Amino acid sequence: MTLRAPLSILVVDDEPRSQETLRRTLEEDFTVFTAASAEEGLAIMEREFVHIVLSDQRMPGTSGVDFLRSIRDQWPDTVRLILSGYTDAEDIIAGINEAGIWQYLMKPWHADQLLLTLHSAADLWRLQQENQRLSLELRDSPEYLARQVAGRRIKAKAQAGFERLTRATDSPLNEVCELAKKIARHDLSVLITGDSGTGKELLARAIHYASPRAERSFVVENCSALPDTLLEGELFGHKRGAFTGATEDRIGLFQQADGGTLFLDEIGETSPAFQVKLLRALQEGEVRPLGSPRPVAVDVRIIAATNRDLDADVASGRFREDLYYRIAGMTLYMPALRERPQDIPLIADELLKRSAHSEQRLSDEAMHCLLGYAWPGNVRELQNEVRRALALGDGPVLGAELFSLRLRLPAKSPVQPTDTLDGESGLLKHQLERLEEQLIRAAMARHKGNKTRVADELGLTRLGLRMKLTRLGLEEA
Repeated sequence: MTLRAPLSILVVDDEPRSQETLRRTLEEDFTVFTAASAEEGLAIMEREFVHIVLSDQRMPGTSGVDFLRSIRDQWPDTVRLILSGYTDAEDIIAGINEAGIWQYLMKPWHADQLLLTLHSAADLWRLQQENQRLSLELRDSPEYLARQVAGRRIKAKAQAGFERLTRATDSPLNEVCELAKKIARHDLSVLITGDSGTGKELLARAIHYASPRAERSFVVENCSALPDTLLEGELFGHKRGAFTGATEDRIGLFQQADGGTLFLDEIGETSPAFQVKLLRALQEGEVRPLGSPRPVAVDVRIIAATNRDLDADVASGRFREDLYYRIAGMTLYMPALRERPQDIPLIADELLKRSAHSEQRLSDEAMHCLLGYAWPGNVRELQNEVRRALALGDGPVLGAELFSLRLRLPAKSPVQPTDTLDGESGLLKHQLERLEEQLIRAAMARHKGNKTRVADELGLTRLGLRMKLTRLGLEEA
């Protein structure tokens, strides 16, 4: 396998602490440049070759949208993203339409999700370059392009089958996959439940490519990433002038998925008002783009996913019962990684085989660490740990010392009252730090790493929690 050089990212943020946190999060996978202002960012763009720009929205003297609009004018191939703690719909619309912003990310961000998004941005940049090269080579030859599309479709199908869900012969995931194979041939809507990072999108892709719709598009939308107005525009489309910032017609994802499959991730995060509009589209088999006088008929199979308990949300009235039964023609549960520990060695080995140094292997101690950890981040967290070991290791055997500290520390039993005053460490300070670490670990596990919720539970600010995580060696996620 050819080792690809890391792409470069420019982070523009006027808060030094935010700059440093982003730099530490990204530097293992990318070449990172940082700037405190739009002016500094433009100076870096002038002298460095930058592939991706990640900019804060609210900065002194200018906005992220204005800054990225100037980036688009001068360096149109650069992939542009906004990272903001504000959800102003007009800002987002202007960013998408005027500055060509590819993603609008919200603070507080999670390291795993941020890295996943930026790796997708890197793939987008590479595909843009490949597309430009092919256009020059092929000179728009329809026959050659048709063969390329067919070849890529075959490749996508091969890479998205049920075998991509790595599992042991006695894994509980086998039963899920067998059931999914049976229903794939039938045009049932499917609801996939389970914790974040368990592979719900992989299962959805496998169902699509095993179905009669495999020759058409598989389209993905994360319903938690956008406010209602923008989500409606993304899914249903809009006409030019339909709202402030709508400077051109936009085809919605329902139309893009026509004849294929639309995967609605995190559907449990949608508002009741939006659920009404989605239900109407599913019932009538047609969508009305914003600002259009006429509906458009669509033929789409819906696969939805959530990490919420939708049954409880239906009972409480948070999620519409009629929409629930419309999307849950069949419900599949993706077991968490802690429920299928027999799969951990196979997943780790598969990741090692696909790496640039496929001859490397994990030591017995390293594998013991993987098997003894609870994996609140599931397969996504396991992937990150193996990639970390590959990046830091330089020998044929990768040891446990290459993993994050949280994996190497022994699992601890719940805190006992007598455990805080006398023990092996002897010093009260050490005992208090140990108690503090145990409480933070337990809260992080309960809230699946959501620092905002952990801080609220423990009575801390997010900054205070982050400082404690860093001091205790728990901030390496």
